[in-house]
Amino acid sequence: MSALFDPLELPGLTLPNRVVMAPMTRGRAGREGVPNAMMADYYAMRADTGLILSEATGISDEGLGWPNAPGIFNDAQVEGWKPVVERVHAAGGRMFQQLWHMGRASHSSMMPGGAPPVAPSAVPIEDDGVYTYDGKQPRETPRALATDELPRIVDDYRNAAERSQAAGFDGVEIHSANGYLLDEFLQSKTNCRDDAYGGSIENRYRLLGEVVAAVADVWGSSKVGVRLSPNGTYNDMGSPDYREQFGFVLGELAKLGLAYVHVMDGLFSGFHDYGEPFTLDVVREHYAGTLIGNCGYDLTQAEAAVSGPADLIAFGRPFLANPDLVARFENGWPLAEEAPVAVWYSSGPEGYVDWPTYSGRG
Repeated sequence: MSALFDPLELPGLTLPNRVVMAPMTRGRAGREGVPNAMMADYYAMRADTGLILSEATGISDEGLGWPNAPGIFNDAQVEGWKPVVERVHAAGGRMFQQLWHMGRASHSSMMPGGAPPVAPSAVPIEDDGVYTYDGKQPRETPRALATDELPRIVDDYRNAAERSQAAGFDGVEIHSANGYLLDEFLQSKTNCRDDAYGGSIENRYRLLGEVVAAVADVWGSSKVGVRLSPNGTYNDMGSPDYREQFGFVLGELAKLGLAYVHVMDGLFSGFHDYGEPFTLDVVREHYAGTLIGNCGYDLTQAEAAVSGPADLIAFGRPFLANPDLVARFENGWPLAEEAPVAVWYSSGPEGYVDWPTYSGRG
């Protein structure tokens, strides 16, 4: 049998296999960001996965900006998540919640009071626009956060971590990838600050370090993961000093006893061209802890990776149309055709909870 189907011990949590369900952004929670029974069905169908990572979940109303995405910053959202997690646990699964602040990737129409989205610096995304409740809109120049606002951002992560715990999750993942707020602070392309949170690679790491400390204060560091994308171009990212920056970040995270680090690239926009990819082998030069790889792997590539630098492999799009993905992999059953993009972010059950399991299963 492949090592992909071997169990793995995380602190206080036994994973029955090395397959992770990636934290894909979805849009089934409605405008109030409250999870519902449809979402509970969706996650429970995939509970034989080694570890489920929830879809990206907003830590505050300022941090959201994706139509109908869920939040974890008020009581109603906590109550909505509780039956989702209960269903996953009842089906034998394990689930971490991904904590998310969109930063400059949001839009004023989604912000409290119509304020501009926030970022480390007033550097807009250069692409063809952002989806809102009013359709696709041009990108805006974000407002640079003042130094004295950053403790509030850290407190928003702490509050979200407390609410994730109240909802019953098994741990949390801090989203510091894909051009969202914490990634924007890490990268020189988007961080032009001259205060203690900008300039040097050490200063650019400071906010992520404070967020990890705050979340770990709630959960314990062994229940906290961090997601990074050192090579990615999604949301107009990519920085010339990526090797130095992410080598330093991984070295700092290696000191903290985290549940894992999750390195993701390549699903949407591919790799930037500033140099050779920051591969899992390179990650291992800086980080000896549990490592999740995520780069559009197929089964053969995943099996090779867990026999090499990775401990676990996250799959995203294959899980959409294959709720029984682990069983299909393990038994050599064919995968369903990939779910069409039109249903990825739609709001109803079609293309969400109506994918059948493989007919030969059982």
